[in-house]
This record gives sequence, C-alpha cells and structure tokens, in this order.
Amino acid sequence: MDQPAVAPRIADSHEDSQATISSLMPYFLANAQYELRRSPETLLKYCDCMKAVVRAIGDIPPQAIRQEHILVIKARCAERNAGPCRVASIIAALKSFLRFCRFTVGLDTMDPKLIRGVRIPKREVQFLSPEDVQEFVAAIPIRKSQRVFNMKSLCFRALVEVLLGTGMRISEALSLKRSSINMQTGEAAVIGKGNKERTVFFSPRALNWVKEYVTRRTDSSDALFINRWKTPLKRQTVVQWFSRFRKAAGIKKKVTAHMLRHTVATTLLFNGCPIGHIKEILGHEHLMTTCKFYLGADKRAAKDAHQKYLNYD
Repeated sequence: MDQPAVAPRIADSHEDSQATISSLMPYFLANAQYELRRSPETLLKYCDCMKAVVRAIGDIPPQAIRQEHILVIKARCAERNAGPCRVASIIAALKSFLRFCRFTVGLDTMDPKLIRGVRIPKREVQFLSPEDVQEFVAAIPIRKSQRVFNMKSLCFRALVEVLLGTGMRISEALSLKRSSINMQTGEAAVIGKGNKERTVFFSPRALNWVKEYVTRRTDSSDALFINRWKTPLKRQTVVQWFSRFRKAAGIKKKVTAHMLRHTVATTLLFNGCPIGHIKEILGHEHLMTTCKFYLGADKRAAKDAHQKYLNYD
C-alpha cells in the first residue's frame, strides 16, 4: 500500500525543525519534471529564480512567507536594476513553488493567488525584413574552398533556414532527429512547450538545406544538428553563432533564434495568412497568445484600414 505523502524535514538534530525553501527545492523540481512535465529550460529558470528569492528573504520555511516578503523580493530586484520580465519570472517561480508546497506537500502556506504579479510593458515585436534575412544568411560562409564545405557553418546555415522555414522554438529545433523528419511530406513531430507533441511543417527551401547538410555528414548520429564532437548542438553555442554572424552581416538588430520565430509569424501575417493558421504553425496553445503578439504588427495594413473605414461622411 502506498504511504501517504508527508512534508520533507531537514535532517538535523532538531526533530521538529521545518523544511526550508532550499530543502524543498529538489522535491519541487522533481514534481515539475515528472508530474508537470516541465522542460529542462523551465527547470533551470525555476532554480535561478528561487535562488534570487532565497537571497532576498533568506532560506526560510515556505509557511513563513507573507506579503511583506513579496515586497522585499521586489525591492531587492529594483536595487539590482532587474527588468520587469526578470521580476515577473521570479514572482511566477515563487507562486509555482508555493502551489507545490500547498497542494502537493500539504503545507499551510499563503495562497499564491494573493500574490500580485508584475505588469510587463508591451513592446513592439522585433523581426527581420526580407532584406535583413538575405544579409544575415549571406554572412554565413558555408565553404572553406571551392570543393570543401565548412561543416560548422553549414550546420548553422541549415539551422537558420529551419527556424525561418518552420517557426519552431530553438529548443524544438535543437531536439530534432534525422529520423523524425519526413523528407517526402516536409513534416516532423517535435516536443514543444509543456512537453506537448506537435507537427511542424518545413518550407521547401528549409528542407533543401536540411538535405544539403545531412548529405555531407559522415557521422551516424541521429541528432539533426551536431557540434564538432558529433553530439547534439547546445543552445549556448547557437547564441554565440548568432552574435558572431549578426556582426559579420552588419545588422544592428539583435538577431536571435526567437527573432526568427517572430519573423516567420510577421511574414505570414503580412502575406495574408489567417491568424488561426499562424497559431497552429507556431504551436501556440491559445489563439489569444498569437493575437497579443502579432495582430498589431502590420502597421501598413492598420493604416490602410484606418483610411478605408474611418469615414464620417
């Protein structure tokens, strides 16, 4: 018979001492990984944000957390000049932690619903124009000589083309397997946000670059994108490559993998793609998410509509 869950205790000489934030973190992360199926990136973010919580209010028992502690956390963030997104992430992680303590472990903590979040100012979506895209990809040298390919650069070019041709998140793209791509239909199954499986669609151009890259590989790794040691490409390496080739292309915008995702969405929108299809292509769970980011992005269409429909005569 399964034993009832009990709140973990600190292993020290005090029998009745209460578990602190740090001592409960391994249980919280295990629950997030195996029960809630959170991604490795989310788990790392939880760790980082909860460390910030402990730095701000100390390693106290979760039951001791009150509204005044939330104010202290926000004040400490302000002292460190943390931006709204950073503060919002810390508060969101704390609320998730308290939900775990309250509903999974059974501790008498404050209700997470009583914690007010942080208002994040809406920013205009940053994306690349078609000219920017051509300049960026042209700055990636795929050949060392007339006959010799630079496999590292070819790998990055293929990755960029896949991001531009699918709208995938970088975590989804880096998880791709060669065996998961149907070269005939131009489709692949990926594990997206929230560990949910979805189907992504490759543009003919993206598929051609994948074939070019895979054909010239001599290894047997099933990972689509690999490093020099034939192991799956890491996100940090990709970040460095984006920075290097953005400078080489002379593009002032901060080109990132996520900006390419925005570029896919805005290009679809500007070309007349219905917002519902954009939602499916990007893998958003809710249509509201797609609308929030992209409905106001086409300023030209908005101006044309203003001139056409705003008429008092």
